[in-house]
Amino acid sequence: MSAADDAAALAALDEALAALAASLKRPDVAAALTARGVNASLALTAAYGLEAYVHGDKAAAIDELSTALEEIATRSHHKA
Repeated sequence: MSAADDAAALAALDEALAALAASLKRPDVAAALTARGVNASLALTAAYGLEAYVHGDKAAAIDELSTALEEIATRSHHKA
């Protein structure tokens, strides 16, 4: 894969992550997630963690993903 192919692939990934974040910020999506017992803010935090990870910012990824994980575990009725 060439550098141009890599850049195009990563740009597509960035677009997908941006679309995910935008979707999670929509009131109708947040309402649908809430109806399923999913906190859209925590899902967005996890998405930001994934974004940081794929950009190579492991420290930010750990921070965002661990925050999401801790909050989900704290709020869950089905703790592992």
